[in-house]
Amino acid sequence: MSQHSAPARASGSVSQRNPIQTNYVKHRECISIHVGQAGVQMGVACWQLYCMEHGILPDGTLPLREKQAQSDSCFNTFFSEADGGKMVPRVVMVDLEESVVDEVRTGEYRQLYHPEQLITGKEDAANNYARGHYTTGREILNPVMERVRKLADQCTGLQASGFFVFHSFGGGTGSGFTSLLMEMLSDEFGKRSKLEFAIYPAPQVSTAVVEPYNAVLTTHSTIAHSDCAFMVDNEAIYDICRRRLSIERPTYASLNRLISQVVSSITASLRFDGALNVDLTEFQTNLVPYPRIHFPLVAYAPVVSADKAYHEGMSVSEITAELFEPQNQMVKCDPRDGKYMACCLLYRGDVVPKDVNAAIAAMKGRANIRFVDWCPTGFKASEVGINYQPPSAVAGGDLAPVKRAACMLSNTTAVAEAWGKLDRKFDLMYSKRAFVHWYVGEGMEEGEFTEAREDLAALERDYDEVALETSDAAADEDEL
Repeated sequence: MSQHSAPARASGSVSQRNPIQTNYVKHRECISIHVGQAGVQMGVACWQLYCMEHGILPDGTLPLREKQAQSDSCFNTFFSEADGGKMVPRVVMVDLEESVVDEVRTGEYRQLYHPEQLITGKEDAANNYARGHYTTGREILNPVMERVRKLADQCTGLQASGFFVFHSFGGGTGSGFTSLLMEMLSDEFGKRSKLEFAIYPAPQVSTAVVEPYNAVLTTHSTIAHSDCAFMVDNEAIYDICRRRLSIERPTYASLNRLISQVVSSITASLRFDGALNVDLTEFQTNLVPYPRIHFPLVAYAPVVSADKAYHEGMSVSEITAELFEPQNQMVKCDPRDGKYMACCLLYRGDVVPKDVNAAIAAMKGRANIRFVDWCPTGFKASEVGINYQPPSAVAGGDLAPVKRAACMLSNTTAVAEAWGKLDRKFDLMYSKRAFVHWYVGEGMEEGEFTEAREDLAALERDYDEVALETSDAAADEDEL
């Protein structure tokens, strides 16, 4: 483990440490790749928030006072500095059709992005994984990889961090082209971390009937190339916006601003100093017990609107308790029905280790928070991060400014419930071979459907086996 962060896993407690870390590890650059409509729209929200947090103006300039305040160049993780002192995001935004990226090219932050990092094709993938993977997507693979290579060459410490890939499982570009791109990243950048932020098909809210096909196919083809995939589904976030923010009809902007707060919390330790910073590789080490089981659930608290902000308690213990409530999970499944394998709690803002210890101690006493029996009891297997940078609220946004917030990443067997629902929808369509001709017509073999479905069935079994009591598993082996 790196010396700059040593969470006290053995005791499950957090120790105080000098908040001023002048020699905090630098040159841990991350490259963000936003693919398809969902990926690009998430990217717009995330980069707007990053700019606010680092004091970077929409044109990429950094006022002198911000430069002096950030003399340790902590923003260099996500931004590079051009000759004129302008901050340029380490980002590639790609879509197979132009409309969504054109909004970026003409939007408020148009001067922030390097024009060559906004890449578009001429026709979209039509919600078809095969078009994104085999035909239309291949046409723009080379320009995308050339830009990624150029960004990687500008990094001095990419080996200490890696790639963030934002996409949806259900769209044609988000599923097909992303899986193609992930294969290329694996070939060229081998051991570099590849973390996904993926929009998972929602059980009730669907934009395309073939989403189950696309999601199963992309999961099958990327599972070996992704180190960790943080999943959120639109329906869960819709519910959070309606219930917590009183937005009757949430827009994509509302959803993406909420997602951007999660992404900001996860990356805050890479960009700012804190009492206990969690590195990118430590997420994988602590959250992924087996290579294939790398789909942590995400929760964020507090989600509170401006009119409620002054009437709700927001102590460390209260926001920690909120993280474990099923309605605050960003994928529709109930963690009370499963067991935790690992839990990562990331606090930011006005938080001290003593309060975190007390909050974790209170959680340990809850009967409905269960860990697998082969993992140490309670939160000893947890990663805890404390970062002093408070969350920022976008002006005119739905979220109220708060002094402290927390994000939880939890690898739980309950997520198998979400995979099961997806697989059943896949089976209903594939039993009638519905829509299959559109995929075969783009050069895909029908056998890939069967192969992908079998892989997802194996993934469900993997989760079931992990949840087995050790004694039960040993008994089963003896019988064999």
